Amino acid sequence: MTAAATVQKSTTFAAILPLAIFSAFLASYWFAFGNPWNMHPCDAHQPHWQTVVSEKRAELAAKIPQEWLLSQRVIGHARSRRSIAGDSLDSLLDSHTIDITTREPTEIVREIASGNLSSVDVVTAFCKRASYIHQISPAFLEIGFDLALSRAKELDEYFITHGQTVGPLHGLPITLKDHFHIKGLETSFGYVGWIGTFEGIKGTDKEKNVDSELIRQLVSVGAVPIAKTTLMVSTWAPENNNNILGYSWNPYNQELSTGGSSGGEALVQALRGSAVGFGSDSGGSVSMPSSYNGIYSIKSSPGRLSFKDAAGSGLGNLAITAVVGIMGPSISTLHLVFKSLMETRPWEHDSSVLLIPWRSDQEVSPDDILNFGFMEHDGIVAPHPPIARALEIASNAVKNKGHQLIAWNPPSHAANAMHLSHLFPDGILKKPISLPEYENITLEMIGFRNRYREYWASTSRTTKNGRPVDAVILSVSPYAGFKPGKFDYSAYTSIVNILGYSSAVVQVTFGDKNVDVVQDDYKPLGERDKLNMDTYDADASDGVPAAIQILGRDLEEEKTLSIAQIVTDAIKDYQAKQA
Repeated sequence: MTAAATVQKSTTFAAILPLAIFSAFLASYWFAFGNPWNMHPCDAHQPHWQTVVSEKRAELAAKIPQEWLLSQRVIGHARSRRSIAGDSLDSLLDSHTIDITTREPTEIVREIASGNLSSVDVVTAFCKRASYIHQISPAFLEIGFDLALSRAKELDEYFITHGQTVGPLHGLPITLKDHFHIKGLETSFGYVGWIGTFEGIKGTDKEKNVDSELIRQLVSVGAVPIAKTTLMVSTWAPENNNNILGYSWNPYNQELSTGGSSGGEALVQALRGSAVGFGSDSGGSVSMPSSYNGIYSIKSSPGRLSFKDAAGSGLGNLAITAVVGIMGPSISTLHLVFKSLMETRPWEHDSSVLLIPWRSDQEVSPDDILNFGFMEHDGIVAPHPPIARALEIASNAVKNKGHQLIAWNPPSHAANAMHLSHLFPDGILKKPISLPEYENITLEMIGFRNRYREYWASTSRTTKNGRPVDAVILSVSPYAGFKPGKFDYSAYTSIVNILGYSSAVVQVTFGDKNVDVVQDDYKPLGERDKLNMDTYDADASDGVPAAIQILGRDLEEEKTLSIAQIVTDAIKDYQAKQA
């Protein structure tokens, strides 16, 4: 029986667990003591907050149509499996639903625009698939299938009347991390205390009556929100856990974490519960779960995508701002969605968005010869064997296409201490700091950014064509996957947020316990690296996605996405030749 199934059976809980930000403690507690949420709404002996949770979970269940409900036998069997990815979920669905939901989103919008698919058909198929996912592995803090189908009907009527779509995402079902307000749905952000409120306050007249700016933009180009996904309570953590739905499990191995804090969205995208998803990232919260769950993503630079009118914590932090990330089954999907959002001219509605439209001239041609930086490790923590092999595959793939790779030795990632150790010394949340101390930390980050920028420019002296590196290939994190409470190192992604750069996650391969072993001659880079490698479990990582990161400079999303596509194609070609 998997850990996911085990926690469903336990009802023990020691009083009310404080909503800590540091996820290792939360995840370890959950894993040790089980799931407290299997309770009846009418249990008079449970604390009030648990009653609120029970009622919320019942409300979500009631939003699933009767004909889509799975039997307890089916649910139990799915939760007891090691993996629910791929054929496991498809075996429960009808062929029509599978046909639609496994298509590339770029194909779906083309088929809708040509009249070969209706928005209602597409939205219905994804809602059905999403409902199965939620029953097997709870993923949605809000379900809006009824609202989505109503909108799909409107879109079909518009298409019939006008003979054209409302925009490039016409009829495309989407899901979003529960950061974003959608009219008709609550936003709990994982807080029990926010249920039935607007961001924790009752009687505001804003309850279920606000759209975040990102929602307005997406709807204006035809996208159809169908649900909002679970997240790490208060975000700022590499795992996914809250007191409403509990811990989120990796669909490729239900003993492992989805990662966080956008782990719910990563889970849904891994199982194709919507065509494309949206998360938030302030330290790797989009990139890391994307890598663990076998999907692609783009983390934008600050100033490209709107966070206006979104709920959250730390939204006033301008030193390291939370940014929107797009998650989906392919780079071409991310390209389509990012470009579509730029067509809405977001800078006219959000003062934090820069006046930078989509720049096709910034995209790199597949025929261009590129310069890549290549980081085998950051000198502090080396990646586990599956990730090391993914990096090797990517390196060989791009070299086989004639691109140049140079060793990437930037200013030390020890600067990651600026991001987390100041906040969590010894793993404990630090008390608020003074403004002078905050200013000093910010100045340190500014200095680090300038040194990194200067290093990047200096690579022009190393490359054959005299141009600086176009992008960097590096790990997303040291892990292909990790067990609850075992995450220890985020510098490969949090450094990207310190810099404010763009980055894309590219899937490469899967863990193989017969190949991905720690070599006998392994010598740790230091004590932290030794501790990291000691956590490696070849059996647990077997069959789990192993991804890489493509790092681009700030405000270069067009270039980063096009390079990510070039790398993806090179990897596929290389693997085909090796087969």
